[in-house]
Amino acid sequence: MAALPPEPRANPVLVGHDEAARAMTEAARARRLHHAWLLAGPTGLGKATLAYRFARWLLAGQPPGGEGATPLHVPEGDPVFRRVSSGAHADLFTLAPSTGDKGKKEVLRAEDARAAVRFMAHTAAEGGWRVVVVEDLERAERGVVPNILLKTLEEPPPRTVLLVVSAQPDRLLPTIRSRCRRLDLFPLAEPAMNRLLASWLPGMGAADRAALGRIADGCPGRALALAEGEGLAMQAAVDEVFAGMPRLDAKLLHSVADKVAGRRDPAALPLFVFLLRRGLSTALRQAARAGGAAPWVSARPLAEWSALWDGLGRLADDTERLNLDRKQALLSGLAMLRPAPESRR
Repeated sequence: MAALPPEPRANPVLVGHDEAARAMTEAARARRLHHAWLLAGPTGLGKATLAYRFARWLLAGQPPGGEGATPLHVPEGDPVFRRVSSGAHADLFTLAPSTGDKGKKEVLRAEDARAAVRFMAHTAAEGGWRVVVVEDLERAERGVVPNILLKTLEEPPPRTVLLVVSAQPDRLLPTIRSRCRRLDLFPLAEPAMNRLLASWLPGMGAADRAALGRIADGCPGRALALAEGEGLAMQAAVDEVFAGMPRLDAKLLHSVADKVAGRRDPAALPLFVFLLRRGLSTALRQAARAGGAAPWVSARPLAEWSALWDGLGRLADDTERLNLDRKQALLSGLAMLRPAPESRR
């Protein structure tokens, strides 16, 4: 049986980010706590887990922890831990993407941002700090939510902390980024990933867990999503594509398209495209460093590969948004990987 981790607000374990946790601890203890923090890093890395961990530690009165205790530790039996975990703490507000009434895609909505501003305008219910966790700010309604939050960032209320979580911080407004203290979180080392995945996925073979860790690039949450979404099968299909490049004969293209589009899970295609683009970007980085690039990279200029990488992303988005035929869309995308006729040999 898998022992999957709880949601970030209820997760008692933080792995691999002790340095960032210590930076937040030291700032609070020195009474130099910045009013807004930007926790940046890839999806599935543990940014939200760190945000809620810091929130409950601050709301619990900054307990010292015992010797050898991990930073920002609050025992699971502590009342603050339980209230944060259940979303019932009066001095914690979470601003997160939602689908809204009409079932639109998940975004941070203006009405929720205004509710967060109203929350910060009140005094703390328990006489201490108030904390607002903003998840995935890059997914905010364009031009609305950042402007609502900006005034608060410029004139922060006393004893209030905003914890902004973002997987794409460069998409945020420069005025937002400049008013936050940024902490970058980094992928976990292979031993830490292996230990986590062994505890979460004990029924999976060690070789498969190691493969998941590699294709997840050291992001535990991403590894779990790949495990749940047939990540290993989709990676095998991607490996077939790269093995057949640059020629990519029609038989191979149809075989791979059938394997991906034939899955019942509609998330198989975007997952396949994600892994395909990941493989492309890895190969291009190696080529740019002149460090043993794959032979097929020379089939076209690096600038063309970069444009193709963008095109594959748009194709996956359009297929989902416009409900296009998945196999035909995939065949079109895979055909883009073939070199131009004049480049073929």
